Amino acid sequence: MGPPLKLFKNQKYLELKQECIKDGILFCDPTFLPENDSLFYNRLLPGKVVWKRPQDICDDPRLIVGNISNHQLIQGRLGHKPMVSAFSCLAVQECHWTKTIPNHKEQEWDPQKLDKYAGIFHFRFWHFGEWTEVVIDDLLPTINGDLVFSFSTSMNEFWNALLEKAYAKLLGCYEALDGLTTTDIIVDFTGTLAETVDMQKGRYTELVEEKYKLFKELFKTFTKGGLICCSIESPNQEEQEVETDWGLLKGHTYTMTDIRKIRLGERLVEVFRTEKLYMIRLRNPLGRQEWSGPWSEISEEWQQLTAADRKNLELVMSDDGEFWMSLEDFCRNFHELYVCRNVNNPIFGHKELESVVGCWTVDDDPLMNRSGGCYNNRDTFLQNPQYIFTVPEDGHKVIMSLQQKDMRTYRRMGRPDNYIIGFELFKVEMNRKFRLHHLYIQERAGTSTYIDTRTVFLSKYLKKGNYVLVPTMFQHGRTSEFLLRIFSEVPVQLRELTLDMPKMSCWNLARGYPKVVTQITVHSAEGLEKKYANETVNPYLVIKCGKDEVRSPVQKNTVHAIFDTQAIFYRRTTDIPIIVQVWNSRKFCDQFLGQVTLDADPSDCRDLKSLYLRKKGGPTAKVKQGHLSLKVISSDDLTEL
Repeated sequence: MGPPLKLFKNQKYLELKQECIKDGILFCDPTFLPENDSLFYNRLLPGKVVWKRPQDICDDPRLIVGNISNHQLIQGRLGHKPMVSAFSCLAVQECHWTKTIPNHKEQEWDPQKLDKYAGIFHFRFWHFGEWTEVVIDDLLPTINGDLVFSFSTSMNEFWNALLEKAYAKLLGCYEALDGLTTTDIIVDFTGTLAETVDMQKGRYTELVEEKYKLFKELFKTFTKGGLICCSIESPNQEEQEVETDWGLLKGHTYTMTDIRKIRLGERLVEVFRTEKLYMIRLRNPLGRQEWSGPWSEISEEWQQLTAADRKNLELVMSDDGEFWMSLEDFCRNFHELYVCRNVNNPIFGHKELESVVGCWTVDDDPLMNRSGGCYNNRDTFLQNPQYIFTVPEDGHKVIMSLQQKDMRTYRRMGRPDNYIIGFELFKVEMNRKFRLHHLYIQERAGTSTYIDTRTVFLSKYLKKGNYVLVPTMFQHGRTSEFLLRIFSEVPVQLRELTLDMPKMSCWNLARGYPKVVTQITVHSAEGLEKKYANETVNPYLVIKCGKDEVRSPVQKNTVHAIFDTQAIFYRRTTDIPIIVQVWNSRKFCDQFLGQVTLDADPSDCRDLKSLYLRKKGGPTAKVKQGHLSLKVISSDDLTEL
């Protein structure tokens, strides 16, 4: 079973189609009429627009002619270039376009059954976290018989023109498509998760290891059904579509249609002086201005290959406008890479994507207000919604995406398209269950760009631990909905922090409601004991408070271990001490290396301190070798920390 489907305007495709066939009429959509308001917000199109059905534009119209990816697309006199790039990208992966264009064979014109044609189509979009079906009629805007917006070079093919109309209806009108990026559109077509990679910042031409790491990631993304495109920076409007020395166009988006790592046979190893080729195939949606460098259509590299070589290596070009490049040339020539990951299906029994819809809301009570503005607003920042997730292992890439609700449908009322949004990421205590109130010890682990785009994202390799993500608008005191999505190849258990402190309950009253909250950060353990010179010491921490405890990751083979482990405890009384123990992880029986015992009273100094390890038995027990560097903060205000 697929995800739940929302019906836009509550229109049911099959019912409407059957009614039209029964009445012998062609569908005319009452919710998106063939008039100026469907084109623009508040202006008129120069020239006479006539809305025509495909059979009035050409002979033998078709939804799709042959292979959907085989024809170039034109943006039209009023079309949107990012739309054409998104169409081209969508056509690469069948798993995506067959979802966006459902039951395409049922929707196709059939010359033998024209009495069953009702002039009605339906398409599906991923709209703010929900798959939404949009029904349209087949009336398309034309001037002098030509389509005004996008069309195919196969003049009787209409899938892209009809899909564009359905998308315009979803957003309010055709003008609403202005300002959307290629990745915005791809995400709406497919539900993928988009990430932009700055090729120059990544220094992939200089750092060989990073270059092959990028290839591995792109290969995995593509083979899992992801969509990838790339572009060359255009410093100004005058250089848009200007050709580079190697035949590529600046400011133009190219679509990746294949990626291969090829092992060469003995003869070709001698020819190319390498055992492997890392190759990427791209397509220009306009079908012109192809790459003219190495591995281009007439390059000497192709002359070295026999027809059998090409077949064996599967280095084929199926479309006009397609070309191959080496990974090296790809990294050298393109400036931005747009990676849209297929995140719709669970992999190996767990979800790679966690998502939640939230809202910035305003309330006079600071503890209820959820619109605190950006990090610059230190007094109110932590009033924003807060979400916690757990990275279970070191070194996993986590992609965080924050999308605000699209306001284009309200543009007629004078509302702005987008607010300035962003988010902050903090590494927090390993046992945090309640909202952050002050940032005393938390590490600021990352920050997104703050910008008035629909979506902002952050991609980082994170260490094991708990992280709190705080989505914000730049200004405080505004309301809006947002969609937060987090992608990782390991489950991260995204959940919202809603409570400020432990709930008052019968259980709490019976055993004693907490009166003190204590944060502790153990920075390091140094000079740890070794029984003999060549002994391996693998230290880890156990931080205890009554029956609660937090355990750190094990540090390998060191007597000077950096932990930066954080914990937080809600205590009934300061008579319950906090104990920090250091243990040596061993194969059969772990070895106790020492501990410190802390009263952690609210009046204690909050500065970083260094304490000697002691044997078990309290703060006056015998001193052992080694010491801990730590910071402790306690408060009798449970909402301070």
